[in-house]
Amino acid sequence: MKRAAPLFGLIALTLLGGAPGALAQDAAQAPSLDELLRRVEQGQVRDRQAFQQREAEFRAAQADQESLLAAARAERDRLEQASETLEAEYENNEVRVAELEAALDKRLGSLRELFGVLQQVSSDTQGLFENSLVNIQYPDRTAFLEELAARMGTTSRLASMEDVERLWFELQREMTAQGQVLRFPAEVIGLDGTMSSQEITRVGAFNIISPDNYLQYTPQTGKVSVMPRQPDQARFRNSVEQLYEAAGEPGLVDFGLDPTRGQILSLLTEKPSLVERIQQGGVVGYVIIGLGILALLLAAERLITLGIASSKVSAQLKRAEPDEGNPLGRVLKVAEKNRNKDTETLELKLGEAILQETPGLQRGILFIKLISIVAPLLGLLGTVTGMIVTFQAITLFGTGDPKLMAGGISQALVTTVLGLVVAIPTVFLHTLVNGRARRIQHVLQEQAAGVVAERSEEVGGGVPQAQAA
Repeated sequence: MKRAAPLFGLIALTLLGGAPGALAQDAAQAPSLDELLRRVEQGQVRDRQAFQQREAEFRAAQADQESLLAAARAERDRLEQASETLEAEYENNEVRVAELEAALDKRLGSLRELFGVLQQVSSDTQGLFENSLVNIQYPDRTAFLEELAARMGTTSRLASMEDVERLWFELQREMTAQGQVLRFPAEVIGLDGTMSSQEITRVGAFNIISPDNYLQYTPQTGKVSVMPRQPDQARFRNSVEQLYEAAGEPGLVDFGLDPTRGQILSLLTEKPSLVERIQQGGVVGYVIIGLGILALLLAAERLITLGIASSKVSAQLKRAEPDEGNPLGRVLKVAEKNRNKDTETLELKLGEAILQETPGLQRGILFIKLISIVAPLLGLLGTVTGMIVTFQAITLFGTGDPKLMAGGISQALVTTVLGLVVAIPTVFLHTLVNGRARRIQHVLQEQAAGVVAERSEEVGGGVPQAQAA
């Protein structure tokens, strides 16, 4: 019997495998089969009681569910009836709305086209006024047009007679303001970002100016600011001052008017100035300009010096006594000192005197000629370096953005122009200076030849033995 106890315990555990965990635990801990049987019976009693309790709760809950179902069905019937009532009311309202719309169309008649045109005009006028300079004086009209356009977009409310008159008034005021030159106060943003109140002048609907600057209007912000760059031409800046001073007074004043409301003026200010163009030439450009200035200074000095020398030589030709203060006087002085020498000696002495005067007359002329030759070569050098910069930009960034290549191309073209600008006048200056020096040399040689001829006639009976060099 004791050997069979474990076997029966195993069978009981197998049979109670689907029972609650408490019975399975009791069966596993039972010391004998009798005890195990007793515990099983107690477990069945507890389970039966639990089942009966749950069954009673279910029956009670079933009654509550039936009452809830009945209440839900009653609510559904009520809502269906209300839905039918609302649907009938909606259909009646649709019929009523159709009747009212028909009555409205009948009463409006041709006024419907008027309101349609009024809506279109108000929308177009709103866009026109937003970009108009007159809007600086009357900023409140934009809000009126926005409200009118929004109201005309719906049929709930039509424009009143006051709205129509106000729209006509704003259009008439805009047309009148386009022919006025008027001064009024406004807030202006300066170049340093500070805002100040000052008097500005509006020239029709085209330009606005301050006492000495053109102004610009930004429609997105409604602000007036000084243009970052003003036109380089002095006539435009002077016209601004003249018009500002004469605003409101009768008469005519010259003024640089931009009929495109600032577009041409913006393009004009974006045009690089002379200094900016020179800066585009880079180092080579500055070298060319330096050589050009040096050539001009040297040519000016030579022209002045040779002019003074030429006037002194001309004065010497009219005097019998030689003056050592001019080249011809010094040559004649040599001839006077060597008057008793033979013809060949006198000729050599005069030739030596002329050679001594030649360096002073020819000083700097060769350097001017050298600059006229070197300047275009430097321009060609700048062209080559500019193209190298351009090709480097193409290699790094491609050809998608032309602005990346503009720097090198500008340098190439500006240096070429600078080289030609320096070379062309330098050639003319060299020719002028060289011609003036040669004229003085020709006078010296002519007078020296005359002296030698006179000396030869005295010695040889009228036939000169040699001509001066």
